[in-house]
Amino acid sequence: MSKKNLDTRQSTLLADVPTLTLKELRKRAGHTQDEMALALGVGQDTVSRLEKRDDMLLSTLRHYVESIGGQLSLVVTLPGQPPVQIAHRDGKKD
Repeated sequence: MSKKNLDTRQSTLLADVPTLTLKELRKRAGHTQDEMALALGVGQDTVSRLEKRDDMLLSTLRHYVESIGGQLSLVVTLPGQPPVQIAHRDGKKD
C-alpha cells in the first residue's frame, strides 16, 4: 500500500473515533465525580483536578478508564505506516 493510501486510510479510521475529555467520558459512562472518587480511592476534588489536567501518568489514565469499565488502548501512527497498538511490557495489548 502506498504512503498516500496509508495516510488516507489512517485519516478515515481516526475520523470515525470521537474525541472526548475525561469529564465527557465519565459522563458518557454514567458516573459522577463522587462515584469516581470512591472507585479511585481519592477525594472528589482530586477527580475534578484530574479531569482538568493536560498531562498525567499513563498508569493514572489507565486506572481512571478502568474505573468506569473501560479499557485503555494506545495507538501510534507513523508517517507512511499503518497504525500500531502499543503492547504492555509483558507483551499484552492494552
